[in-house]
Amino acid sequence: MFKIGNVEIENPVVMAPMAGITNMAFRKIIKDFGAGLVYSEMVSDKALCYGNAKTIEMLQVDEGEHPVSIQLFGGEVETMVKAAKFIDQHSNCDIIDINMGCPVNKVLKAEAGSKLLLYPDKIYEIVKGIVENVSKPVTVKIRSGFDKEHINAVKIAELVEKAGASAIAVHGRTRSQMYEGKADWGIIADVKAAVKIPVIGNGDIKSVDDAKRMLAQTNVDAVMIGRAALGNPWLIKQVVESLKTGEEILEPTYQEKIAQCLAHAKKLMEIEPEKVAMFQMRGHAPWYIKGLKSSARVKNELSKIDTYEQLETILAEYKLYLDGISNCCM
Repeated sequence: MFKIGNVEIENPVVMAPMAGITNMAFRKIIKDFGAGLVYSEMVSDKALCYGNAKTIEMLQVDEGEHPVSIQLFGGEVETMVKAAKFIDQHSNCDIIDINMGCPVNKVLKAEAGSKLLLYPDKIYEIVKGIVENVSKPVTVKIRSGFDKEHINAVKIAELVEKAGASAIAVHGRTRSQMYEGKADWGIIADVKAAVKIPVIGNGDIKSVDDAKRMLAQTNVDAVMIGRAALGNPWLIKQVVESLKTGEEILEPTYQEKIAQCLAHAKKLMEIEPEKVAMFQMRGHAPWYIKGLKSSARVKNELSKIDTYEQLETILAEYKLYLDGISNCCM
C-alpha cells in the first residue's frame, strides 16, 4: 500500500491512461481484476471550459472503481487551472492527473502533452496553479524527455514536486520514440532517487517478471501497465497476486477470453448506445483473441460488427471451432 496525498492505494499496480480505451467500462474491468489505481482517458481543458457535454460525461466515476484519477491535458495555465477546478467540483474522482506525456501530434499542436517537457517553467506554473485551486491530490505523468537531446525527467520531477504535486508517473521513453524502442528504466530510477513524492514507473511491463524487475531496479512505489493489458486484464491480476502472495495465476483459457470479451461488450453497452459500444469493440475484441489459432480470419469479421448479436455469433462460432481443435488434440 502507498498513498497519493490522502488517497490510499492498496497495491502497487496501476492501469495507465489510454485515449479511447480507459473509459468507465474498461476501468471497472481492470478494477475487478485487482488494480490499485486506474486512470481515465485524457480530457481536454478547453472542452471542459467550453462546457462540452461529451467531455463532461467523461468525468463520471462509478462507485466500484475507486480510487480513480481523471487525467487532464492542455497547454495554457489559465484554462488548465479552470478545467481542474471544474473537475474538482463536478467529478467524484479521487485524484487529478496532468498529462505531460502524450506524444501524438494533435495534442502537441495544442502545446500540450509531451510538448510541455520543453517548457519547464510553464510546467511549474500549471502544477502550482492547479494544486492551489483544487482540494484533490494532483499528480503528473511525464516521459523521460521530448527527445534524446532533451532528457530532463529528473529536472521536471523536481519542479513538479516543488509545485506541490502528490506523485509523478514516468514513462521511460522520449516523445520522439513514441512507443518504439526500449523504455529506459534508468531514468525512472533517477527520478525516484531525486524526489520524495511517490513515483510510478511506466514502460515495457508485459509480464509479472517485468513488473518485479522494474520494482527491484528502480525502487518505484508502483508500476503502471498500459498496452499489455489490452485484451488481457488477467495480467493485472497476475501481477497483483504475485506481488501480494507469490501465487502464480495461470494464463486464461480461450473460453475465459471469449467470455470476458462478451462481458466487456455488455459493460460498454451500459454506458454507450449499442452501435457506439460495438464500434469500440471492433478494437477491443481482436485483442482478446490475439494469439489464438486462426484468429486473423476472425479479427477481420470482428472489424465489421454493428450489433452485440453479431459479436456473440462470431465468437460462438469461433469457440466451436476451438472446441473442435481442442477435442482433437486430447
